[in-house]
Amino acid sequence: MRFTERKITFGVIIGVRAFFNPALADGDRRGILELLKRLDYGAVITETSETPSGSIETLADAKLCAELFKRRRGEIDGVIVLLPNFGDEVAIAETLKRAALGVPVLIQASNDDPNHVDLDSRRDSFCGKLSVCNNLYQYGIPYTLTETHTCDVAGENFEADVIKFASVCRTVKGLREARVGLFGTRPAAFQTVRFSEKLLQRTGINVVPVDLSQVFAASNRVSAAEAAYRDRLAEVRDYGNIEAVSDEVLSKSVKLSVAIDRLMEENELDASAIQCWDSLENNYGCAVCLTMSMMGERMLPSACEGDVAGAVSMYALLLASGSVPGFMDWNNNYGLEANTCANTHCSNYPKSFMSNALEVGYLDVLSRTIKKEKCFGAVKGKVAPGDATYFRISTDDSRGFIKGYLGEARFVDRPFDMAGGIAVVEIPNMRRLMKTICRNGFEHHVAMARSKAAAAVHEAVTRYLGWKIYWHERPDSEDVFEF
Repeated sequence: MRFTERKITFGVIIGVRAFFNPALADGDRRGILELLKRLDYGAVITETSETPSGSIETLADAKLCAELFKRRRGEIDGVIVLLPNFGDEVAIAETLKRAALGVPVLIQASNDDPNHVDLDSRRDSFCGKLSVCNNLYQYGIPYTLTETHTCDVAGENFEADVIKFASVCRTVKGLREARVGLFGTRPAAFQTVRFSEKLLQRTGINVVPVDLSQVFAASNRVSAAEAAYRDRLAEVRDYGNIEAVSDEVLSKSVKLSVAIDRLMEENELDASAIQCWDSLENNYGCAVCLTMSMMGERMLPSACEGDVAGAVSMYALLLASGSVPGFMDWNNNYGLEANTCANTHCSNYPKSFMSNALEVGYLDVLSRTIKKEKCFGAVKGKVAPGDATYFRISTDDSRGFIKGYLGEARFVDRPFDMAGGIAVVEIPNMRRLMKTICRNGFEHHVAMARSKAAAAVHEAVTRYLGWKIYWHERPDSEDVFEF
């Protein structure tokens, strides 16, 4: 099972102080378990037979809960700390320290009713949350906050917090365990896609090189008599409107697709970057865009021109949003409109990106310098209008860290008469974004997903992975790295 398909499971800590009404803790315990079950998330929590209400107050409770979490560390993607009352901040901090899971932590505090603040009804969670966060800060344990300082476990606000937190946890754990294939090397003409394997490895991202000779050999071993070949051929024929192409070239494209699938599985890869331009066309005889597009539809994002950092950007968006990402060039101005541009590629856009029936044809630009019959496999169409999140990381080797930028935009239905995959994009204050990209040496490639996921991506990669990110037009003034 791929990581993107695995069920998210949370460790749950209910922090209490004994002089508060235990019924409030009981109610929030039932509430969180009901919520997680309804959202199809798993829960690891101490039993009510082990501590009062299954809550954590004493050092003994902390040790018991930490041992439970350690036994099930392979399941736990994040920890949710509930404060039905003020809570014991030391017990909570000690639980997390002793469990040493290294996963994201969400801190929730329950609302008081101002009409019921007698000794049996008051919670004081508003204050307790400050103490818990203070202790976690001292312990060096990073944590995520709910959107509002206090919120009801059964409320819509907290449900939205948990859903976002699940995206954060999936992104953090997925990136820390990611395996990205580099098929071939970067094209000599594209110094812009240079990157540092060592900086990526600090996060846990492992780059697996696969020489193009291996790709060619694997493709040549695929037989037209195989079921995998026949199935992929049928899938290709159904994928879009195919331009006139010889059986030989179409067969090369199908065999290439089957071979890369097998190499992805053999190397247990989550994403890939492929050399494509222009060794595959010259030395094998077709383009790889169609293969990359079809992989994207199967949640295996693939970036052009050996751009590994771009592939990581795509995978982060996939983990955070659950939607298929595309890979684009910031390519053209849109007349004199300050906040509109055209993003293109040849392309490898997934089918679900498009608003119209796909055309699978020839690379328009490259076929001007290479024989056209060697350039089959480009996926052409117009990207459908709707929400978008853009994200790009770069390994800044000279300064020794990973940096990036992200934001939210809109794909719009505007005419743009260019061949390939076309996306017309509207971005608030786009000129500032372009200046930021230029002044900080970012690449011309960008990953985009068809959803709003900037907040989850930002929380995951800054707070838990330590990447330096510029969040364009960010909705608040939280700590972000300003370039």
